[in-house]
Amino acid sequence: MAQIKVTQVRSSIGTKPKQRGTLRALGLGRIGKTHVLEDTPDVRGQINKVPHLIDVEEVS
Repeated sequence: MAQIKVTQVRSSIGTKPKQRGTLRALGLGRIGKTHVLEDTPDVRGQINKVPHLIDVEEVS
């Protein structure tokens, strides 16, 4: 299955608690932290909740 690399680029300070929880579920928590995840519909849904805080790249 394809993989994606998610990197947090903005702070979660001032965001809603649900958005902070979504970042935690993606394995992030501070600016610059990166996590490689499977590209599933569940993960894509989480990414769509916080697109303003993260960058997403395809991993080959």
